[in-house]
Amino acid sequence: MGELDRIEALLRIMARLRDPDGGCPWDLEQNFSTIAPYTIEEAFEVADAIERGDMADLREELGDLLLQVVFHAQMASEAGLFGFPDVVRAICEKMIRRHPHVFGDEESRSAGMVKGRWDEIKAEERAAKGNATQISILDDVPLALPALARAVKLQARAARVGFDWPSTAEVIDKLNEEMLELSEELVKGGEHDRIEDELGDLLFVYANLARHLKVDPEAALRRANAKFRRRFSRIEEKLSARGSTPEQSTLEEMDALWNEAKREERGETG
Repeated sequence: MGELDRIEALLRIMARLRDPDGGCPWDLEQNFSTIAPYTIEEAFEVADAIERGDMADLREELGDLLLQVVFHAQMASEAGLFGFPDVVRAICEKMIRRHPHVFGDEESRSAGMVKGRWDEIKAEERAAKGNATQISILDDVPLALPALARAVKLQARAARVGFDWPSTAEVIDKLNEEMLELSEELVKGGEHDRIEDELGDLLFVYANLARHLKVDPEAALRRANAKFRRRFSRIEEKLSARGSTPEQSTLEEMDALWNEAKREERGETG
């Protein structure tokens, strides 16, 4: 294994970048708040590489995400809060603690002990942190999650205590109800805030439908985004072959080309 294959090399590089004596000016200006958006962005880029099945890109994006962990740990170390070894130790302890059916004694490893233990252990952890009196089971669902992902987590938490539609059919009924309410608001020319509120309700139910269908709505929307980009690019290619551009074309022309692109993807002819 070469020198640059070790985590210690990355830790030294990050420390050098943050060194007030000759470090990188941009890196030195950063703090936890300014770096947080990059951390979120890198996580999404990892998901994107997985979605595209690009393993070479995944390797690179995982490195970028690891750098974010090292960056935060370096800033914490400078502030005397904790260091990278503390981060590693904490996650190792947590994984061992939350998997007694793997790392525990014979009784803990029995199949009957596995079900429900994850939530019990997390509750014990919250109590140890002084959060035993949390007001709601929804309190620790992170605010920084993408809205669709957070909606699913909130709904899943509520479902644990029985607050959930029993069937997918009932979710679809609710979806139709919310669509009708939005339509009514649009017909009567409602205020923007009211329309936004109704649209939010509709999206929230869509997230719930995804949960019932066991589909990740973020992944589904990323897939739809990629499909839209792919098909629209095909429209541009076809127009370019005709010596034209989208700006010079009508909606009807572009819609016809969209349908052609869709048939091509499906392997249909004519």
